[in-house]
Amino acid sequence: MTIDAVLAEAADVARAALDDVADAGTVGEQLRAVDDGERLLTHLFVCTQPGYRGWTWAVSLSRGPEDEHVTVNDVVLLPGEGALVAPDWTPYRERIQPGDLSPGDVLPPEEDDARLVPGWSAGDHLETLDRVYAREVGLGREWVLSLEGRDLAAQRWQEGDQGPDAPIAKQAPGTCHSCGFLVSLAGPLADRFGVCANGMANDDGRVVAFSHGCGAHTGARLSRSASPQKLPPPVHDTVMIDDVADL
Repeated sequence: MTIDAVLAEAADVARAALDDVADAGTVGEQLRAVDDGERLLTHLFVCTQPGYRGWTWAVSLSRGPEDEHVTVNDVVLLPGEGALVAPDWTPYRERIQPGDLSPGDVLPPEEDDARLVPGWSAGDHLETLDRVYAREVGLGREWVLSLEGRDLAAQRWQEGDQGPDAPIAKQAPGTCHSCGFLVSLAGPLADRFGVCANGMANDDGRVVAFSHGCGAHTGARLSRSASPQKLPPPVHDTVMIDDVADL
């Protein structure tokens, strides 16, 4: 398609439009004209404004049929190759990572969060009378973990720093399952996880897998090389009093 000659020759109109909106001295030489369709054309100019390297001024022009009058449609700055631009916007929920929450921050669950179900429909002990009664009168927690949410938590704990693959666990003298500092959990996860209650351990107060472990295990014993060793007698006794004969 042939570029509209009238619009192509209207570079001065495009530059005048730029002078009305751009700061003085921020419009450089004309780069080219881009055909955008029938009686539509965009003139591109170098942007010389500090901090906008790689950006281009774009002025869109048009005219009507059988009309020599040129109309300015739009004046914008467009990023080009090497231009410094902001990263793609990421929703807050996708940006935040575990441990990022600070005091006062709020992160409500999504409305269709698969990890949660209404409290009357699921829970740790579905057959208990308390749950039946709570469902009848509307008491108890509004939401509880779903089976999927429970499985996700178990997988996260098992594969995390409190699982069997942690470096500290691989060199531990025993597993948490046999440690006297392990506090049992209630519910369906009680057969795989507990809470560490050893104040000297790295995982004190955290949920640990039975197959996890550390050097603070109740069955840990110092090796012979780490035990206090009996020292040989000193070469020169500095403790006892020596009798020195008169010469």
